[in-house]
Amino acid sequence: MTGPDGADGLREAARRGAGEFTATVIVDAPADRVFAALTDWERQSDWIPLTTVRVVEGDGGEGSLVEAVTTLGPAALRDEMRVVRVDAPYEVGVVHCGKLLRGPGVLRCTPLARDRTQVVWHEWFHLPGGAAGRVAWPLLWPGSKASLTLALKRFARLVEQGRLP
Repeated sequence: MTGPDGADGLREAARRGAGEFTATVIVDAPADRVFAALTDWERQSDWIPLTTVRVVEGDGGEGSLVEAVTTLGPAALRDEMRVVRVDAPYEVGVVHCGKLLRGPGVLRCTPLARDRTQVVWHEWFHLPGGAAGRVAWPLLWPGSKASLTLALKRFARLVEQGRLP
C-alpha cells in the first residue's frame, strides 16, 4: 500500500522531525501497572486536559490506530497515531500520521527501586508551515512541554491513587 495513508506515508511520517520534546515523571507504582495505565488509550482522556482519546482501529496494541482530539473553544486539533511497537511493560512506539501532526513518539517505563517507575514521553514532530513553523517552534515548545509534563503528573497521581488502570 502506498500513499499518505499507506506504508510509504507511514514510513515518511516515522522520520524524526525537528520539533522535539520530552516529558518525564516518577510514579510510585510498579512498571507493569504503570505501562497498563499508560497504554489504556481511551483513559488518557482522564489525564490529558481538553483531550478525548479513542481507539479507531484495532485493539490498542501493535498496528492499532488511535485518535486524540484536543479542543479549546471552537478550535480542535486531531492527532492520529499508529501504534508501531509494543514491548510491554517497558515501551510503546507510535507514529503520528495525521495531516498536521506527524512524526514518531515513544513512551518508556523504566522500573526503579521500591516499585517505582520512571515514565518518559518523547516526541519528534515534523514542523508544519515550512520556515514559519521553524520560527514558531521555539515559541510553542515550552507550552507543549509544560502541558505534557502537567498531564504526566496528573497521570502519576491517578495511578498512585489506584484510579488507573
